[in-house]
Amino acid sequence: MTEEERLKLYTSVVPSRVQKSVQRENFNAFIHYGLNTFANKEWSDGTLSPELFDPSDQDVEQWVKVLKFAGAKGIIFTAKHHDGFCMWQTATTDYSVKSSPYKNGKGDIMEELRAACKKHGMKLGVYLSPWDRNSPFYGTPDYDDFYVRQLKELLTNYGEIFAVWLDGACGAEADGKAKQVYDFERYYEVIRKLQPKAVISNCGPDVRWVGNEGGFAREGEWCVLPKLDHAAQNIAEVSQQTEDQNMKSQAFDMMGEELGTREMLEKYDEFVWSPAEVDVSVRPGWFYHKSQDRRLRSVNNLLYIYYTSVGGNSLLLLNVPPDKTGRINDADVEKLVRFADRKNAAFSKPVAVDGVTAPEHEAGNKPRNMFRAGFDKNSFDANSYYTPAHEADEYAITMQLAKTSRVDKVQIIENVAFSQRIERFRIEAKVKGEFKPVYYGKTVGFNRIAFFRPVKTNEIRIVIESSRLKPYIEYIGVYEHAKKGSNPVPPPFVALKKAIHRAVNRRFMKKNTPSAG
Repeated sequence: MTEEERLKLYTSVVPSRVQKSVQRENFNAFIHYGLNTFANKEWSDGTLSPELFDPSDQDVEQWVKVLKFAGAKGIIFTAKHHDGFCMWQTATTDYSVKSSPYKNGKGDIMEELRAACKKHGMKLGVYLSPWDRNSPFYGTPDYDDFYVRQLKELLTNYGEIFAVWLDGACGAEADGKAKQVYDFERYYEVIRKLQPKAVISNCGPDVRWVGNEGGFAREGEWCVLPKLDHAAQNIAEVSQQTEDQNMKSQAFDMMGEELGTREMLEKYDEFVWSPAEVDVSVRPGWFYHKSQDRRLRSVNNLLYIYYTSVGGNSLLLLNVPPDKTGRINDADVEKLVRFADRKNAAFSKPVAVDGVTAPEHEAGNKPRNMFRAGFDKNSFDANSYYTPAHEADEYAITMQLAKTSRVDKVQIIENVAFSQRIERFRIEAKVKGEFKPVYYGKTVGFNRIAFFRPVKTNEIRIVIESSRLKPYIEYIGVYEHAKKGSNPVPPPFVALKKAIHRAVNRRFMKKNTPSAG
């Protein structure tokens, strides 16, 4: 197969309708809440008394309002964690809220959350742990039937579910039980039948785990990956098995730095669309612990995670755990409000583009299509995009700004209806009559937020240095520096890594730029 044939094969891979939907609204919240909250544990073994679950001032609506203000579009709730305690009125077990003092056993957290999400326009998703340390069926052939009954309850009794998050954790041997082999294909079939619009995440075919739980996205994230057995993600040995195991590892090389590059893909012949999700907690733990009230992530760190995940061709799933009162703690609320204020301010000053110069365009797909007044998140297969008429080694798009501005961000979105194509690019700003590089990037995909030190300029140039065939660009936004929303400072080791990347890019450019004459 020739190089061009391979590129055509890679670019034939596009997202499904479900994937495009979740990628557009790419910031969601995780809620870890249950018996562990009241026992001050991250994991419990399924023997804690349901009597412990007794929130003093539960307010699920407060969760929704706080998370919506922070910018999250949906909430994924831990309906059942590894301890097996169910947060809804299930007919499958007594180890649930019906055996707790909460509302005299009549409470249903899933129903409360469904109602609150509907009221405030938030989407509802569910986390249902396959590992169940309480169920007598776990480790037996009957367990899958038990799990599917629970899955069916959640997917039929609580309205539309936008996501089902499947964890591959399995520590059965630690409990002296036989190893349980999860029938994921059966779970997928049930989910597709009952909630056809739901995305199946983590151990699922729609969204993959990024490879860590620390909030780190790759500098170049690809959605086009080899079509391997995605059940490899589900094998117990490569999922979290102990409570203090902070960094999970998975089969394949999901934790590899370079996924989806040409060098990697050339070893395979079949490919799938598989976007990454960055799941990370606002606290050191996933469940609430009072001892961590002063150990929350900084606003700067949250903003950096947002820019490099949501703005790095990935999804963000930010965990915010309620405390023993049944509310999101004041410390978390204050942090999220400050994060939202800075994030909103950072994108509050879009700079108008007066003129644009770009390579000749395909009929109808002119450069002006990239500069709409507001980006339409629903334009999945938008007819409004730009693509060059001819393939080239390099594509330069120069924007004349309506006014001289202190610019510090450029947002670029590819039209993924034509797959993901841009492999390497740089951004230049015209300063004192000369274009100077301000940013070097790898992939773009469904969203790239390129942030850099503020520069006063009236022209911005994007140079696409490498693309898999012609690029298809749906949107470009240029943003003026806002003091309140100044860009996050990356951790020192990330800054060093970026400096090395810039140096490599400069050498590449020098080596591959033809001399004058």
